[in-house]
Amino acid sequence: MADPALTAPEGAVTIERYVTATSKPRPGSTGHGAPPAKNRLPGPAATGPRSEGLIRMARLSTIPFFKEPGIDLAPFETRCHWRRFDEHEVLVDFDDISTDVYFLAGGEVRILNRTQSGKEVILGEMRGGAFFGELAAIDGVGRSANVTALTRGEVCVVPAAVFRQIVFASEPIADRLFRLLAKRVRELNTRLMEHALLDLRHRLYAELLRLSVPRAGGGDERVVSPPPYHHVLAARIGCRREQVTREFTAMASEGLVDRTRGALVIRRPDLLEARVAEALREDG
Repeated sequence: MADPALTAPEGAVTIERYVTATSKPRPGSTGHGAPPAKNRLPGPAATGPRSEGLIRMARLSTIPFFKEPGIDLAPFETRCHWRRFDEHEVLVDFDDISTDVYFLAGGEVRILNRTQSGKEVILGEMRGGAFFGELAAIDGVGRSANVTALTRGEVCVVPAAVFRQIVFASEPIADRLFRLLAKRVRELNTRLMEHALLDLRHRLYAELLRLSVPRAGGGDERVVSPPPYHHVLAARIGCRREQVTREFTAMASEGLVDRTRGALVIRRPDLLEARVAEALREDG
């Protein structure tokens, strides 16, 4: 039960105030009838619902997509909600009729498609700061992919109507959305071209280069961290795990890749790039 002294309306006579007004200071007290500081209960401004609401009200502007919007986001805050998710939790599934947009505040998710036979094609992963679900918010069509959590995390769920209102009201946010959609179309075009023109080996080269980042202090070397599982790479490039394993064995024997603790090191990314470019030219 809440302490009446913490919840009574302003101006009401509470037990704490009555005792303060009628009692003499006790040894060890503050001299004003209040208990020592270390024993005091936190006041309503520190932990009450009002302060929690204020904290929530400020969160939408912390999302990278909504930064510097040029409009007041306060009216939209209460129409969105935040929730946590667990590892392996399905956030969005195929053909769902929901149209919410999910903004990742933390954690990592994987986006994939699955055929009727059960074969999975991984489209990519997303981490904090990214968002998904905007296509359904734009056209109202059922979900075209599955999104499953790889780790625990938190999302801000923005209803389609709110998302559209913000985009239409803010030119900087609309421009940000246009550029992001254009980037995703270009990336999908590149992958489509690779699947159509490259064999398994060169598709694997291209995917490793796409997943990698420059290695700190490693010169021209690049790394993929954590090292990807072979079955995950197979699902990304459209082949079987055993085929990926054979290609890695061949690359290791050439000195192209090396596995260290916590990372896959690409020793000769320049050579992989040259081989992919040559394969594309030969097909043309």
